[in-house]
Amino acid sequence: MKVSLARGALGSLAFALSTGVPGIHSAAIEEGELVVRTGRDRLLALMGLLRDDPRYACEQLMDLCGVDYPARAERFEVVYNLLSVTHNHRIRVIVTTDEANPVASVHHLWPCATWWERECYDMYGVLFSGQPDLRRILTDYGFEGHPLRKDFPLTGYVEMRYDEDRRQVVYESVKLTQDFRNFDFESPWEGILTLPGDEKAHESRQGLKLPR
Repeated sequence: MKVSLARGALGSLAFALSTGVPGIHSAAIEEGELVVRTGRDRLLALMGLLRDDPRYACEQLMDLCGVDYPARAERFEVVYNLLSVTHNHRIRVIVTTDEANPVASVHHLWPCATWWERECYDMYGVLFSGQPDLRRILTDYGFEGHPLRKDFPLTGYVEMRYDEDRRQVVYESVKLTQDFRNFDFESPWEGILTLPGDEKAHESRQGLKLPR
């Protein structure tokens, strides 16, 4: 009963957003959660509404993250997960962007956004306009590239080590001692016809008579 009431309340919010707020691309219940998609130019107005309007009362920005879809013209999604402590509901807001067009910062609405925006910039290269402290936060000084992009090499571009002769930390291009192996993750036991302890099951499946 409580679940039905909660979904009904979220459905009402989705309807109010999709019909009463300009610039909303979609607002719908997806797998039990309210997901709102909007354009970059309408983001700040929407986020201010979600925070200040008592119907939504999203007092907290729980986190902000990026998603990379390299085949799209606007390859990045920026995802905001909001929480209303007052109403005990969550709203997810999604906008899209590319490498060149910034997304408006929401740090003045939720100060914790500075950390999340810096992380999204560091990992994906998403730019945030109006963010006064847009620096890398997880990678090292002088790091090149953005490691959570789908086209970032698994080995990275450089490796860091301490050089005993020079007595300092040095950066060098990555050199692989062997080629990557191709693993079949759907069949980790490929090549093993009969697993230990599975002899009888294998015999029955194959119609074989195994030696005793």
